[in-house]
Amino acid sequence: MERLQKVIARAGIASRRKAEELIKEGKVKVNGQIVTELGVKVTSNDKVEVDEVPIDKEEPVYFILYKPSGVISSVSDDKGRKVVTDFFPMIPQRIFPIGRLDYDTSGIILLTNDGEFSNLLQHPKYEIDKEYIAKVKGIPTKEQLRKLERGIVLEDGKTAPAQVKMISLDKKKNTAIIRLVIHEGRNRQVKRMLEAIGTPVMKLKRERYAFLDLSGLTAGDARELSPHEVKQLRAMASAKPR
Repeated sequence: MERLQKVIARAGIASRRKAEELIKEGKVKVNGQIVTELGVKVTSNDKVEVDEVPIDKEEPVYFILYKPSGVISSVSDDKGRKVVTDFFPMIPQRIFPIGRLDYDTSGIILLTNDGEFSNLLQHPKYEIDKEYIAKVKGIPTKEQLRKLERGIVLEDGKTAPAQVKMISLDKKKNTAIIRLVIHEGRNRQVKRMLEAIGTPVMKLKRERYAFLDLSGLTAGDARELSPHEVKQLRAMASAKPR
């Protein structure tokens, strides 16, 4: 038996904390009965509904979105700001983002209603590359870039080695464009890494997630992943860690 909020979270409906809120608000039913207590446990034979929809009845769907800057990587925002799910008004499934991009960061983000798939892609032991292009203030030295390549100590520990390349620089404006490939997913990681070497980020874009890129998409565009792409991602996330 598992706690109800954990079952809801694993199904990808909401985070565990949000699932607890849904339970308290009387929006969750178990075997047809509204449940408002957090200690309830359920089995795989129990019928769990959130907002009258059984959590295991939706057909799994998988999307890639070119997230514009100024959009929240969430399904809702208490401040009324635009969220990534606003770009899918015709999708009946309750999709959610896999991981997140900062409000002012643009680029690739994946969305699904498949909680198992989301958890698999985000598991820290699987090293799925994410490529970022950053415009930074200041022009980093070769030694500063080597620090990123070796791994740099942040307040939450040392980062894994990164692939780093300076694409261009502007001496007059004292700025540079840097390509950075990492496989971790810590909060604000790329920004914190670049701040740590003294070159704060002015603009950031995620251009690649595993083998997926932004080809054919402009900011705000989305498309459904092909079955083959989903299979490839699942295989990558299930492969033996490096």
